[in-house]
Amino acid sequence: MRQLLLIIVGVVLLAGCDWVKMDQGAAQVRVVPLGQAMASCHRLGEVAVSVKDRVGPYERSSITVRDELETLARNEALTLHADTVQPVAEPADGQQHWIAYRCQGAN
Repeated sequence: MRQLLLIIVGVVLLAGCDWVKMDQGAAQVRVVPLGQAMASCHRLGEVAVSVKDRVGPYERSSITVRDELETLARNEALTLHADTVQPVAEPADGQQHWIAYRCQGAN
């Protein structure tokens, strides 16, 4: 019984952990809210990111999942030489699509 309790406590603690780390330079990638006009920026592409939103039968914190999806989108923006990302839609099942833009010097 004690082992089962320790396993359950471990899973619950892991459910709130951040597993995604920000790459060097990704902190400079600006995040723009869903729906904001991006007319002065050049669209570079779309990125799809995903994380675990459940650990076994336990749902992870939606805030943690959102934060990790944003971090992954910022990391991916670097591969496209983008300086800005914007979500296409709200996260669903631990997945989210983002558009990567170059806004600096776009005018």
